[in-house]
Amino acid sequence: MGPCALLLCSVFGLLLGQGAGQISTEDCCKDGRKRGNDNQDCASLPLISESITCRIVQEQCCVTVLQDNMCNTGINVAKDQGACDALFTNTCETKTTKMCCDCCLLGMATQAKNLPCDHDLSVGYQCSLVSRACCSDGAPEEPTTDAPKTELANDENTSNGDSQLRDQCKGKCAHECVGNGTCTCFKGYKLKPDAKSCEDINECLLGASNCRGGERCINTQGSFRCQREVSCGTGYELTDDNNCKDIDECETDIHNCGPGLECQNTQGSFRCPPKVKCGSGFIQDALGNCIDINECISQTGPCHRGQICINTVGSYSCQRNSVNCGRGYHLNEEGTRCVDIDECKGPEKVCAGHGCINLIGSYRCECEAGYVFNSITRLCEDINECRHYPGRLCAHKCDNILGSYKCSCTTGFKLAADNRNCDDLNECESNPCSQECANVYGSYQCYCRRGYQLSDMDGMTCEDIDECALPTGGHICSYRCLNTPGSFHCSCPVSGYTVAPNGRSCQDVDECVAGTHTCTVNQSCFNVQGGFRCLSFDCPNNYRHVGETVARLQRSDTIRCMKSCQPNDIACVLDPMHSVSHTFISLPTFREFTRPEEIVFLRTTVPAYGSYHLGSYDVKFDILEGNVDDAFDVIKRVENGLFVGVVRQVKSVIGPLAAVLKLSMRNLTTQGDSGQNIINVHVFVSEFWF
Repeated sequence: MGPCALLLCSVFGLLLGQGAGQISTEDCCKDGRKRGNDNQDCASLPLISESITCRIVQEQCCVTVLQDNMCNTGINVAKDQGACDALFTNTCETKTTKMCCDCCLLGMATQAKNLPCDHDLSVGYQCSLVSRACCSDGAPEEPTTDAPKTELANDENTSNGDSQLRDQCKGKCAHECVGNGTCTCFKGYKLKPDAKSCEDINECLLGASNCRGGERCINTQGSFRCQREVSCGTGYELTDDNNCKDIDECETDIHNCGPGLECQNTQGSFRCPPKVKCGSGFIQDALGNCIDINECISQTGPCHRGQICINTVGSYSCQRNSVNCGRGYHLNEEGTRCVDIDECKGPEKVCAGHGCINLIGSYRCECEAGYVFNSITRLCEDINECRHYPGRLCAHKCDNILGSYKCSCTTGFKLAADNRNCDDLNECESNPCSQECANVYGSYQCYCRRGYQLSDMDGMTCEDIDECALPTGGHICSYRCLNTPGSFHCSCPVSGYTVAPNGRSCQDVDECVAGTHTCTVNQSCFNVQGGFRCLSFDCPNNYRHVGETVARLQRSDTIRCMKSCQPNDIACVLDPMHSVSHTFISLPTFREFTRPEEIVFLRTTVPAYGSYHLGSYDVKFDILEGNVDDAFDVIKRVENGLFVGVVRQVKSVIGPLAAVLKLSMRNLTTQGDSGQNIINVHVFVSEFWF
């Protein structure tokens, strides 16, 4: 056992001495070491004291012995075999053995390379001890129990030097000081890494003892001792002088005598005599308790003939014998014999409404249907028909009642006329649904009319569907959707529109046709989407109106002013402009285009192919004014052999907006412009997209 283990036992000894008072920590440690030498399980040792401290000391001393033995085995393997391959399996038992074997090999290798044995490798405290011991390879001399003491030479020539050495080492070294202030330790000790303090060498752990076979090495401070392995048997312990000593179980409090018993030690064992002696009329049990003796049973005829024995505590008494009748009988009037009791005629209703039959010394009940007679309790007990005949009496559920049973049905069914089977219950007759109800077998299903949906809360109430709030609600109506119970309806702007026959779209109201416009007789009514415009046009000077003024203008109508010069008006004649025209178009707002949309066609009489096709004649179209945000352009193409100008909308336009596109159509020749026509396109963009 190493110094740490001894220190542990000493500290625990102080604690145990304060608490237990009956067994010392040395005894606890001795018991643990003995069981460790017997290779017992240190974690489950039989307790020799109720003290927690004793248990800890007992277990730790046992573990120390096992670890010392395993480490000695590892060191011997390293020295004998020079390898630790036999300990390769790193089990719980061989972990310490292999560690000591490996650390010993490390010390031997250090010695073989002539390196210092006191290396500073961080291999752990125990591994460092084993490594330095195997590196030094110096077995201690004959073990002694007393630490050597420093002897100073008396030589006069050295006395002065020793005095100087002592002065130099004073208060520095724990044991001895040599030249130059170097510290050394007594035999059986070694210098600690601080080069001042000394610690005990565990010769048993390092395998440096000279114990013979059959002896066990026990480490001591500065030395060790060899103890012969002797087994003393149960109830004895081995002393330091290898003698067997009786264990006083009573003093160490490891006996099992009960509270009513006292402990008496014997050689190798103990006995438990009772503390109290029982008096006459009592007997003592194994736990020391005094139990009354029933003399009426244990003795033969303690009373005289004609008397009965009555037991009392610690004694008994005798009384004159009297006639005792058993159950179901009673004494006759003379008190000389027992006669039968007719329980059926007694005031107590023994059968509780069932039939009663008297028997000699007893009675029997004739139970009604649904009951059975219990011969032990002598009562009529109800028969649980539902338990005796499961699944045979009722189609659904069987409920036991006194003397019979009744059938019931699960939800959605009602009891049939035979009171056994179950018929489907038509729940719809009680109108559980807010609208439509469909009966199903064992249940029912609620349905809703068009425009309603079944509530997720109760599954019976029909809730209105807000069609306008559905993901597709924005496309149900052209303008505005209004939800109604079970349906919806669409509305259109207040003026200028009406709901289409499909009930969803908005269609323009033609005020010019309906006669709801406010145009005067001198104005022409032009219908636009969502309204109308009252238009009137005057021709410029030197121009005259072609055609008549109409009360209603349509999209294809054109108002044209042709040049009409006064006689001798040379400037008018030389003016290249031939005509001024007005045409009209109504467009919706915010239109999205995938491609340009053609809205106005300007037709000419200029052929694209003919005898003068070689560039002699051409037509050019331009937008002069009114092109808002460049939303329009004009292109030229050939249709039916003639040049045609096409006005296109190329961007979306947001209304309401009224604009006039002033277009120019010029006829070109090789000599220059031969004439020009002005076309004014009146564009009315509505507020809405429809």
